[in-house]
Amino acid sequence: MGLFDNLKNSVNETSKPAAAGGNRVVDVVFPTLPDDLSGFMALPQAALANPFDTAAMTVLALCFYPQDQQASLAMLDYLRGPRPLSNYDKQFIADRFRGADYLARSYFKGATYRNDYVPSEPYTVTVNENPHSYTNENYARLFLTSGGADSQRYIDLRLAKDGKWYLWEQYILSQIRAPESSNPWA
Repeated sequence: MGLFDNLKNSVNETSKPAAAGGNRVVDVVFPTLPDDLSGFMALPQAALANPFDTAAMTVLALCFYPQDQQASLAMLDYLRGPRPLSNYDKQFIADRFRGADYLARSYFKGATYRNDYVPSEPYTVTVNENPHSYTNENYARLFLTSGGADSQRYIDLRLAKDGKWYLWEQYILSQIRAPESSNPWA
């Protein structure tokens, strides 16, 4: 069973266009989603050749957290390269996902609070840069749009000596609107 298969039962999809954040907007497309860490590392984007791929892979890694916390943390450690998650990082992630298993998948195209954050296929994460994304040498700050937030969130990435872009910090686990199905007033 795929990562989002259990969400697609009877929810009607609606789509919200991604907002352009600046100079370049890149759609990172995952035609299929991996089932585990080895599948994750086999994706072409796992080469971490550019910051856009690493940012999108971060979203994908976090999507695993509600169903397999250890796999998700291993994926994030891979994305962080020589700087693994600290105990504080792990606790922060656990706290953010309490009662909000939809948080990470809200960054996929088509996933909105109106459709319980079920993403469209092919699975696509839109990543934006702006004129200030590369202010600091060997760092990039890229922006993502959540289907449940009014403003974009960002991810900081760092270019290492090996030429790969690693996850430095993520700021995408902020609260967003709850799915409409959980709203007793809707």
